[in-house]
Amino acid sequence: MVQVFSIDLLRDAVVLGVLLGCFYAAVSIGLSISFGLLDVPQVAHPAFLVLASYGVYLLNDRYDIDPLLAGLMLAPLFFALGIITYRIYYETFERRGSDAAVRGIAFFFGVAFIIEVLIIVQFGVDQRSVTAPYIGKAWRFGDLRIPIRQLVAFAVAMGLTVLLAAYLSKTFMGRAIRAVAQDEEGLRLMGADPIRVKQVAFGIATAVVAVAGALLIVVAPVEPTLDRVYIGRTFCVVVMAGLGSISGTLIAAIILGVAESIVLTLFGASWAPAISFALLLGVLAVRPQGLLGR
Repeated sequence: MVQVFSIDLLRDAVVLGVLLGCFYAAVSIGLSISFGLLDVPQVAHPAFLVLASYGVYLLNDRYDIDPLLAGLMLAPLFFALGIITYRIYYETFERRGSDAAVRGIAFFFGVAFIIEVLIIVQFGVDQRSVTAPYIGKAWRFGDLRIPIRQLVAFAVAMGLTVLLAAYLSKTFMGRAIRAVAQDEEGLRLMGADPIRVKQVAFGIATAVVAVAGALLIVVAPVEPTLDRVYIGRTFCVVVMAGLGSISGTLIAAIILGVAESIVLTLFGASWAPAISFALLLGVLAVRPQGLLGR
């Protein structure tokens, strides 16, 4: 059923859509590195995201640690997990030939399946949530009510974007990460080991997932199969942004969030999931390299 149009309704949808888009940026930005810059078919990215959420849940439930702090505490562990995962992928597929991407998709789907099964075995299929002073509260601006949890996601997404953009543009390792998928031989001539660079980059991408997983469970309860909901959205954001563009990821995610919010408000929830693919097709039709593609 279509809602009656009004300026106030549209304003509310846009504001909440921007906040939703920043959340999408936070959960997609790690994929922008692993898939966008490294050309690694990391379809297990949303599964790592859910795994991080359950890690945050454990720390919050047993030790009463703030979810965002728990995400930061898990980041070094996920950095190591990312390095191990990439090393297995490299030794098994990438090192052996040009069909690494095709076989790698099957590998990462397998990783995602294993993570999902392990979560179900350990926690069951029930939803899990966390507690924090800012969860369940909202700020009111006139007749507009904004959940504080969405403002937290907005702030974290902005912080991650600025930090990663600065790291990739201002440091030697960051510039090497940007170059590794385009010219490995040139990188070797500069004295850098492309495999080590990719390991570090994949580790960073996975460490970012730990923080994003904290946001995921702050914004809403999680359950083991939630990765299936986000696999389409995260890849759409990264491809629409332009592979490897950190700032483009934020812009594309905000566009998606606003579009979903408007469609949800005017036409109902059943239409919202389709908007990400419609936007992706529209952007690629006009700019095949994405909004800020390389």
